[in-house]
Amino acid sequence: MRRWSAALASVAIGAIALSGCFYAAIPEGAGTSGPSVIPTKAPVTDGVADELVSYYGQTLEWEVCDANEDMDCTMVQVPMNYADPAAGDIEIAVVRLRASYGHAQGSLLMNPGGPGASGFDFVMTAATYVFSKELRTEFDIIGFDPRGVGASTAVTCFDGAQMDSYLYDIPKNERGSDAWSAEVDERAAEFAQACTENTGELLEHITTENSARDMDVLRGVLGDETLNYIGFSYGTFLGATYAKLFPERAGRLVLDGAIDPAIPSADVGKIQAVGFENALRAYMKGCLAAKDCPYSGDVDEALTDLSELLAELDARPITIADGRKLGADSAFTGVVSAMYQQGWWPVLTQGLAEAEEGNGETLMYLADVYNGREGAELYSDNSTEAFNAYNCMDYPDDMTDAELDDVDAYVQKNAPTIAPYWSGGDTCAAWAYPPSGTRGAITADGAAPILVVGTTNDPATPYEWAVSLAEQLSSGVLLTRVGEGHTAYGQGNSCIDDAVDTFLLEGTPPADQTTCK
Repeated sequence: MRRWSAALASVAIGAIALSGCFYAAIPEGAGTSGPSVIPTKAPVTDGVADELVSYYGQTLEWEVCDANEDMDCTMVQVPMNYADPAAGDIEIAVVRLRASYGHAQGSLLMNPGGPGASGFDFVMTAATYVFSKELRTEFDIIGFDPRGVGASTAVTCFDGAQMDSYLYDIPKNERGSDAWSAEVDERAAEFAQACTENTGELLEHITTENSARDMDVLRGVLGDETLNYIGFSYGTFLGATYAKLFPERAGRLVLDGAIDPAIPSADVGKIQAVGFENALRAYMKGCLAAKDCPYSGDVDEALTDLSELLAELDARPITIADGRKLGADSAFTGVVSAMYQQGWWPVLTQGLAEAEEGNGETLMYLADVYNGREGAELYSDNSTEAFNAYNCMDYPDDMTDAELDDVDAYVQKNAPTIAPYWSGGDTCAAWAYPPSGTRGAITADGAAPILVVGTTNDPATPYEWAVSLAEQLSSGVLLTRVGEGHTAYGQGNSCIDDAVDTFLLEGTPPADQTTCK
């Protein structure tokens, strides 16, 4: 059992959670209501291999989106397999928030994280309050669903009822026992088998490198000589991969909440576990200073009480109004969900206070937000499926039993509250295709300045990863936000927002190692 693989390898920017992480799937006709009044620029095909010219040169049929007349929707064809374009095409769903001044500076692509979060839905629901007026004036803001995600040609595994069971059913055997390990591994294998049966050969090609190649096709069909881009969380790995593959086409890239591509697979989960433990300690410190906190004493005492609550839920789950049972795993998901933004901390405090009194409604709500569950057997997106698909192909399966034991020992010592719930079934062990990704430093020699943004107590993408990525990149520039929560831009820090906007609008990065408090 590759135990860390069940953990949160990277997750979307917090604004996704605040907007409910829902996506409105594009119906036939791309969810549109008529032709756009803004024409598309001529495609750019310079330097493109002959077998890919038809993709870069395709003419897009933009139409006004049903949900917002200020936005246009389209579908872009890309090869399923770049090594064999003749093997067939897939579709990428794209939405454009039109620049106020037309194509003043071209396009700004964005990715909200995941892997598996919908950039299409992010732009549809959140672009007007996350991105500044200045950016929206100068750039077409482009959201897209990466291959395998949402309204693009998607990974499909379970239906709603099966997903409910997969995410919320409580294992019958005692946590940590051999029988428990066998049970959760069997459940993971059933999920992997369903992905194979319902998705087919596309699974082999759900990789970050292929998604980066798709972004270059988008750049070309949008008529841009270089790619301007802002990526959050996992989106930083996607952006860094693009810079590695196409350094000469990398324009102004912002990587916020960075993933370190150089650290071994064995270190990813354990570093994240400590990040969430540190965030939980910061939350608990704030909770204890408030009147409505259900805990007392110092932070260590309060975390001990929380651990006792989770253990109690493991032994005696709480039945909520819809008949589901809140066990330790769902409660833990709810706790972790609230760590992404401080705005969720009061909701977590309410949920913990209720759970201490035998009411699991709010903690289950937080778990549902994280899982994209909108109702009984109803999910807003396929983020769970896509998350597993990307990670199983991107991360080498190279951890030895000794390394696994070392990871467990490290997490138990350094993240004791997190440790009992940081393990699970190994989906990737049962994946139909072996991983094709590798771990290693990305330098992107020859790229223009790349702005890497890190938050000092980011739980999901620890600050040390941003420092490392900025050092690896030949043209990396580090910008630091001192604070809590996941990612920095659009979180209310004017120092961060102004620095990012200036870089994207003018191409001038802040001084390396600038810090915003």
